[in-house]
Amino acid sequence: MKFTLSVAMSPLDQLAELAVTAEECGFAAIALPDSLFYSETVTADYPYTPDGNRFWDEETPWVDPLIAAASMGAVTSTIRFYTSVLKLGSRNPVLLARQVGSVAALTGDRFGLGLGVGWSPEEFAWCGAPYEHRGKRVDEAIEVLRLILGGGMVEYHGRFFDFGKLRMSPAPRARVPFYVGGHTEAALRRAARVGDGWSSAMMKFDDLDATIQRLRQLRGEFGRDGEPFEIQAVCIDRFGVDGYRQQAEIGVTDIITMPWVFEGLGFDADIGKKKDSIKKFADEIITSF
Repeated sequence: MKFTLSVAMSPLDQLAELAVTAEECGFAAIALPDSLFYSETVTADYPYTPDGNRFWDEETPWVDPLIAAASMGAVTSTIRFYTSVLKLGSRNPVLLARQVGSVAALTGDRFGLGLGVGWSPEEFAWCGAPYEHRGKRVDEAIEVLRLILGGGMVEYHGRFFDFGKLRMSPAPRARVPFYVGGHTEAALRRAARVGDGWSSAMMKFDDLDATIQRLRQLRGEFGRDGEPFEIQAVCIDRFGVDGYRQQAEIGVTDIITMPWVFEGLGFDADIGKKKDSIKKFADEIITSF
């Protein structure tokens, strides 16, 4: 079992210290969220809350996750970083490939790309990307990313993206893992077919168990059941050593957690208190695995 620290919605001036503390305490990775902007109104429900409302507001701090990974990578040496998850549907994959390759180089290949389609029609429209056919467009974008990040002179001619021979240097020395997010059947099929893992949003244990079983079935159908595959989970009703062992039993390989929440602290809590909660979590939990 691995443990990943989520720094979602933390003040930006805390990120470096949180990364250093997480590395010192044995966390395997930092999970970095993605939000392009806060639109005053949205024409779709947020898919991961019961009422469809966003649980942040226009004042909530966000930073581009790739820039954050490069910044935090500069003050650490072993801990990994991954987006959880980056909204690929509203981004151009050629430009994104340049960014991902740069972060991989600057962090010594300590970066993984967690990706999803995206849920907000406004993010698509205001970034110049079509909302229609977004799933198929993301499938092509994943192919483009994998092709360019593989190195060498490459070209691509698809329905949504088309370019002649190009090369981006340096290419990552190691394969950048792609962790596909999303709870829909289409997202699970995408994860099983092309992902190096799957990343959950907030889920109850029984739902998480059923989803992992479905992923196993789908990976078997795609002939990938013998390949390594990460399950990154945010489970909202199983905690502590026993709870995390229960998650491991159903196939979770990576717990995404925010230790200060267990101390009743908010996103903007004092950095010293957050560091204390990270150390306490490591002493009580991580050392037991």
